[in-house]
Amino acid sequence: MPLPPPRCPRLLAVSLAVLVCGHALADELSEVMRLRMTGHATEALDRATRHLAQNPRDAAMRFQQGVLLADSGRPAQAIEVFAQLTQDHPELPEPYNNLAALYASLGEVDKARSALEKALRSHPGYAAAHENLGDIYIVLARRAYARAAELEPTNATVLPKLALLRQLALPGGAAAPR
Repeated sequence: MPLPPPRCPRLLAVSLAVLVCGHALADELSEVMRLRMTGHATEALDRATRHLAQNPRDAAMRFQQGVLLADSGRPAQAIEVFAQLTQDHPELPEPYNNLAALYASLGEVDKARSALEKALRSHPGYAAAHENLGDIYIVLARRAYARAAELEPTNATVLPKLALLRQLALPGGAAAPR
């Protein structure tokens, strides 16, 4: 079940760059983000990669690199970037959230759930992670009810629950983290 790529919490990436890296690096991040938003993803990724060769600890640029890799259909590389960010900055919920979205897009729902739970431990008020965790629970509930219907086809309570969950599903037939 293909799910959409993760969304980028853009505001945090910019504010993090200003706080951690200073104005000059924030300008570079802004340029990479501008390139991405205007459809120049390849150029943005090249620029981010060059920047990170000289500034490997720039968390905001690493985050953008992960987003760009995910957007360009390279989920394995994006997962590596976000996973390393969660190791280096476990206090930031956004890398966990994007990691979860990538795992969900690959059908690795348990890994997605785990990543979202870590995001919420680091930042209990992160609404996107709460919403995405709800979407993961919908996927898990659908699987459980479908299995129950398989095992006991005469169970009259399972089919209405499955129907209700189908109404909650996003386009494409599956609930998907954002």
